[in-house]
Amino acid sequence: MFMGTTYNSIDDKNRMIVPSRLRNELGGSCVLTKGLDKCLYIYTTENWAKQMQKIERLPESDPKVRAFIRHFCANAVECEFDKQGRVVIPQELKSYAGIEKELVTMGAMSKIEVWSKETWDDPNNDSKMETEDFANALSEYNF
Repeated sequence: MFMGTTYNSIDDKNRMIVPSRLRNELGGSCVLTKGLDKCLYIYTTENWAKQMQKIERLPESDPKVRAFIRHFCANAVECEFDKQGRVVIPQELKSYAGIEKELVTMGAMSKIEVWSKETWDDPNNDSKMETEDFANALSEYNF
């Protein structure tokens, strides 16, 4: 299970260092793709396969499902770590997430999220909630 937050950056060749505590759980490779909320997701190859199994059960007759499959799968890339523990963020993914230099890398249970620091810190970022909002949202799930 991935957890914790690291502030890091990408270099001039679009390489980011995956923090060692997260990289150790990923093994020697991972899958990088567009996430939701204008961030990127990094999955272990095992968790990616589980996600693909879930997606395969969705009805492709639904245009929203087809759009989601395109969003999630079309730009997914398998990544190998170099000797310094870096992966290359392809330009399409970098642009999607608005990444220029500074990153926020966080564990999010079965995946890792990679955010542009500017997007994450934006006061209008709807992906962050106040404690009271969490309590209200989770109460809908009897949590």
